Amino acid sequence: MQGLLERTPGARHALVLSRDGLKLCRTPELSVDQADQLAAIAAGIQSLSHGASAEFGDGSGGVRSAMAEFYGGILFIVEAGEGAHLAVIAAEDADAGLVGHTMAELVEQLGEHLRAAPRADGGPHTLPAS
Repeated sequence: MQGLLERTPGARHALVLSRDGLKLCRTPELSVDQADQLAAIAAGIQSLSHGASAEFGDGSGGVRSAMAEFYGGILFIVEAGEGAHLAVIAAEDADAGLVGHTMAELVEQLGEHLRAAPRADGGPHTLPAS
């Protein structure tokens, strides 16, 4: 993922997350807390995008990508394998086409490595009693 930042002018941070908002991999420029926050934000945006697609798209709920422009930056999110997403934060003057293209290349290169299996349950994980 670091290569994505190096090859893409204006790209600042990158994160792979699971559908349910868990960070899987991050670039070192993101602190652990920032990565947790970005994972939650990106998962929420993707969830809302799936709802919009199901209601107003072809009914499949499929989402190719989502983008949020804010003062000081742009958040790009793409599907990155089954149950996984790639999120990139870029400067507000970044070339959106180039960022999207580079993200697509990374997803294709990493392929199956970006799969994120859903959690078995939502409960806390505990160790067996000894």
